[in-house]
Amino acid sequence: MTTHWLPSATLQTLRQRATLLAAIRLFFASRDVLEVETPALMPTTATDIYIDSYRLADSPLFLQTSPEFPLKRLLAAGSGSIFQLGKVFRQDAPSKRHNHEFTLCEWYRVGMNLAHLMDEVEALVHTVFAAADVPRGTALKVERFSYRTLFETHLGIDPHRATLDQLALLAERELELVATDLSRTDYLQLLLSHCIEPNLPAACFIFDYPVDQAALARIEEDDSGQRVARRFELFLAGMEVANGYFELLDEAEQRTRFEADIAERARRGYDAVPLDEALLAALAAGMPECSGVALGVDRLVMAALGIDDIADVIAFPQTRR
Repeated sequence: MTTHWLPSATLQTLRQRATLLAAIRLFFASRDVLEVETPALMPTTATDIYIDSYRLADSPLFLQTSPEFPLKRLLAAGSGSIFQLGKVFRQDAPSKRHNHEFTLCEWYRVGMNLAHLMDEVEALVHTVFAAADVPRGTALKVERFSYRTLFETHLGIDPHRATLDQLALLAERELELVATDLSRTDYLQLLLSHCIEPNLPAACFIFDYPVDQAALARIEEDDSGQRVARRFELFLAGMEVANGYFELLDEAEQRTRFEADIAERARRGYDAVPLDEALLAALAAGMPECSGVALGVDRLVMAALGIDDIADVIAFPQTRR
């Protein structure tokens, strides 16, 4: 008898997942953060060259990889602090950490700086671990490292100042990788994922990324005078779980970055995506000072329950459809 029709997660795990989702909503309600909903289908999508979107056949509409753009339009309209908990879609090959449809919790805190947003993300993690009723959750320590500190400690190089040739030599030495068409960001991401992430503690933030990885984050000087992208990522059990920004407010600068992404996509032969003129108009109208973060709920559930395969926290992953 075939069992392919059955859910991949156990019913007990699905009940635990429901408890954790309820805890997330209560967390934001207790902090007076408004839950909102935005469209899953829109005529624009992320320009990021490392994100592949699904586009409907014979249609100008894309399934959204994140609710970021419409959420920022709400912020500019005066919504105050907001969050969305729902499904998003990316063209990722299925793996123990990836499913093409997944649950994202994304929120924006008006008037909050990046350090305080990291505090809030850490508080949410503790809340979810406590709701999972796992002993390790109460003692979980979330450490914080700058991007530069990790590269200097593990690879002996300053990622902000290293040249393309220096990174290529390092990748050849550490990864036996010989390539001629990779960018600084390509090399840094490969080195981070293969040489640094496996050595991270159980829970940590990485902050202050290189400026060429700024995306929609502001660029500022750190305490040493180095220009850095004011963003962070949260890692739990070796997985990237959240990505946060001190949000860029300058419409002209954001347009320039989008146009650079689109040009790079064309250079690499990737699918073209349009500029989100509605988002740019919202920035021009005036978005309030804020920090924002997108958190992968499935991975957070995995970490909280001690599960190492995303298929075991989802009822019907893409491998069971």
